[in-house]
Amino acid sequence: MKRSLNIFFLAMINVAAICSIKNWPLTAVYGFSSLFYFIVAILTFFIPVSLVSAELATGWPERGGVYAWVKAAFGHRLGFLAGWLLWTENVVWYPTILSFIAGTVAYIFSPTLAENTLYMFCMIFGTFWGVTLINLLGMKVSGWISTLGVILGTIIPGLIIIGLGIAWLNSGRPSHVDFSWGGFIPDLSSPAKLSLLVGVLLGFAGMEMSAVHARDVKNPQRDYPRAILLSATIIVVLSILGTLAIAIVIPKENINLAAGGIEAISVFLDSYHLSWAMPIIAVMITFGALGGTSTWAAGPSKGLLAAAQDGDFPPILHKVNKHDMPAAMLIFQGIIVSILGAIFLLMPDVNSSFWILLVLASQLYLIMYILMFAAGIVLRYKKPEVARAYRIPGGNFGMWLTAGVGLIGALFAIVIGFFPPADLEMGSTLFYELFLFLGIIIFCAMPFIILLFKKPSWNQP
Repeated sequence: MKRSLNIFFLAMINVAAICSIKNWPLTAVYGFSSLFYFIVAILTFFIPVSLVSAELATGWPERGGVYAWVKAAFGHRLGFLAGWLLWTENVVWYPTILSFIAGTVAYIFSPTLAENTLYMFCMIFGTFWGVTLINLLGMKVSGWISTLGVILGTIIPGLIIIGLGIAWLNSGRPSHVDFSWGGFIPDLSSPAKLSLLVGVLLGFAGMEMSAVHARDVKNPQRDYPRAILLSATIIVVLSILGTLAIAIVIPKENINLAAGGIEAISVFLDSYHLSWAMPIIAVMITFGALGGTSTWAAGPSKGLLAAAQDGDFPPILHKVNKHDMPAAMLIFQGIIVSILGAIFLLMPDVNSSFWILLVLASQLYLIMYILMFAAGIVLRYKKPEVARAYRIPGGNFGMWLTAGVGLIGALFAIVIGFFPPADLEMGSTLFYELFLFLGIIIFCAMPFIILLFKKPSWNQP
């Protein structure tokens, strides 16, 4: 018997999957105009992703998620590409969350370590292999770590950041945020000024991971949109208040993207003579980020396992261990993350390394979303007879409008990502653009290259 979910529980699943303190420093560099970008990201990306993935999840609930949806619309090859992009985007993203963990740990011992690229690489390497070993022990162990991580490492520290930010303003201390109409409207004079929007969009990505629960809601037509609205409100309110709290205390030119959240807390606590609590908060945030990494390390790997067991990978990558975890896929993933972590040794500083990997991850994820939005439209015509427990209102026009806005927003963000942000030192612009261009080409071509070498023996169960 399927468990019936209520609106609040489903909303909490979404909050746990998407809301992260790691994203707040990224947006804090915008100051008050971060609110403008949040609104743009919600209307053009967050809402379309939520609604389209809800319809597809209730119509095609079988294993594989995006892989199954795109496969139903466009065939096996593009379905494999979509599943591959979801997995590989996470592989590219891992060094950014791991660098956040490394930056937070640095504040426990020596804050200057957060600027040391060799330290960051070593922490990325060691932490991810530790998370991989945890996931090999099974979802029960990984699930406990993820659940505790959300409560202890995201919600509680997040509320502390927001509470101290409000207290900072009420005490009359100087603010680095211009709370005016001029401060709300950002400088849109060049693409470089818009480039950080890519990071804001990635901060709202992931709703498709929770949409698989839509079929477990008693009345999905009524309750799922309400859960989306509730979770979106919580995510947006926490993100906006947390972002502004960091921006109020730290000048934007001094914000470290990998450790900005912990920097803000450090300034807060020092001002209230509570610096003794710094190690405790740092440990909590580190544990929260580890919990999120553990969840995302297992999820996309299990999704790609569906493609592997359909014959798209050699039999060695089909294997699961005694805990029903894709052991070979997790080890393969760890090797690639270790190689990508070396970017921190090649870029001029930690901020630029963090940003270039974040943009590449965003662009790969956005290509997957383009396939998902297109699949939503195509399946309305190709498979109209398939029952969807939740349908986007407005018939086919409603789907065209919702998916079309999301598709255009994703395309725009991909293009903007090629322009290095004006406020960060990125080194050579040619290297920056070539890295992104070649990264997209290589990662998108790899599934088709894999299929070229596919052998009949790969279809073994």
